[in-house]
Amino acid sequence: MQLLRYMVLLLISSSASAEPFQNADAQAGKILVNQHCISCHASSFGGDGSGIYTRELRKVKNANALAAQVRNCNTMLGLKWFEDEELNVAKYLNQQYYKYTE
Repeated sequence: MQLLRYMVLLLISSSASAEPFQNADAQAGKILVNQHCISCHASSFGGDGSGIYTRELRKVKNANALAAQVRNCNTMLGLKWFEDEELNVAKYLNQQYYKYTE
């Protein structure tokens, strides 16, 4: 009985802290960010452009908003990324800056 209770608690805690974009490739996302995002963000926010992610009044407040913002940039810039590439970028940005857990 104790073991069953422990297993249920373990399952609940691991699913509660699941990382969004689990099946995406953060390394592939990093490559895309370096190729396509940094120069635009640096021209807007100075430095290495990371200020867009860490600013106090940032638009992105959760993982869904992050994915939507990546899609918005993809569309506005005509990058023609596939959905999996957008998710790769979102995973990289989440791991690097946002740290959303769901």
